Amino acid sequence: MVKIRVVLADDHAILRAGLQALLNAQSDIQVVGEASDGATTIQMVQDVEPDVVLLDITMPGMSGLDAAGEIKRIRPATRVLILTMHDDDAYLRQALRAGASGFVLKRAEDRDLLAAIRAVYAGEIYVHPSMSKALVNALIPNQHVADQQANSLLTARELEVLRLLVEGYTNQEIAQRLILSVKTVETHRSHIMDKLGLRTRAELVRYARQQNLL
Repeated sequence: MVKIRVVLADDHAILRAGLQALLNAQSDIQVVGEASDGATTIQMVQDVEPDVVLLDITMPGMSGLDAAGEIKRIRPATRVLILTMHDDDAYLRQALRAGASGFVLKRAEDRDLLAAIRAVYAGEIYVHPSMSKALVNALIPNQHVADQQANSLLTARELEVLRLLVEGYTNQEIAQRLILSVKTVETHRSHIMDKLGLRTRAELVRYARQQNLL
């Protein structure tokens, strides 16, 4: 089995030790390096070329957000997953702008962190469930402007479905909220994807970033 190669970047040695034990216990994940500051993290990425960097925001010297941008510059293939205590919309926006593929809070369950690592490794974008509203705010800070930009492509109903998709609702949940059949929601979703030339919810998030909606 090919293992996901992870670098841990956090200035708390005890936390790194706990994370290393958790990750190395997984059959598909291997910790290949550790760092306690941003500069060391960047050097570690160059040396071991990991698949994923699990990166804290607050570290000595260079911040995790600055390090994230540099990591994506020197090695775009490495996925950056922010692991932080800060549940702040501004940090989420900055992380996405820096090129991070995920944002997980330190109070998350072990299963959430593992799911996040696997998701970003697979090319998806993962945001901790408690930050879903913040994600929507980050993607569409001005709803009126966003509506004007999408109106030429999407109907009003498709816009409603789009916002709920980005927020993480399933087709069945969207159907319940909008009082529609699941089949109708699936049709709307298909039309949205066709009009925007996308295939997955992760691509919707990336599309919003590319269109300067962050």
